[in-house]
Amino acid sequence: MTGSPQMPTSTPAPARSKATVLIAITGVVVLAVSLVMAYRESKNTGTGPLPQAVNSGSQKSLFAFNILPQPRALPMLRFTDEEERAMTLQDFRGRFVLLNVWATWCPPCRKEMPTLDRLQKNLAGTDFEVIALSIDQGGASVVRPFYDEIAARNLRIYIDKSGDAMNGLGIAAIPATLLIDREGREIGRKIGPAEWDSPEIIALIRAYIAPPASNLLEKR
Repeated sequence: MTGSPQMPTSTPAPARSKATVLIAITGVVVLAVSLVMAYRESKNTGTGPLPQAVNSGSQKSLFAFNILPQPRALPMLRFTDEEERAMTLQDFRGRFVLLNVWATWCPPCRKEMPTLDRLQKNLAGTDFEVIALSIDQGGASVVRPFYDEIAARNLRIYIDKSGDAMNGLGIAAIPATLLIDREGREIGRKIGPAEWDSPEIIALIRAYIAPPASNLLEKR
């Protein structure tokens, strides 16, 4: 006698509930991991590949130096002045330097250049110098007309036609600005434009140029 056909075995209700809970927990874990990875990616955006020119609608709101825990030695950086005389950062030892790598074809560079000119004027007579280092292939012949256009009277012309500055300093986008101490070491850097003659930036640079007396006593 042929037996009755077997009916499909249904999953008991408790088992179905456990499976549903497990799937829900797994979904929450995956979502949490995704959020953490997205956060880390957003924190690291500044170190990844960037366009050649960093654009910004607001210079002042984006100001934030990435100050290093310890000063960092810089590679030998060779460039020329307006008269095509060979120079290096060693020529500026003993002074704090704000090294700005830029080009006339870079819109945000052009926008911030007058503020660098005013910064140099405001801090004239101190142990400080703005080095606006152009990477224009045309050299001084294109930088000088631009300086005349914006009435820059305080910045000197420095040129790096080779592009070695960007490679040597690990710069992937311009404008890029480094704050350099009296020993020629990098203290911090800023990628993107800024309002360099703002009170906040002037106060920051003055604090490095002339540290408080209490700091001087601590170093003794």
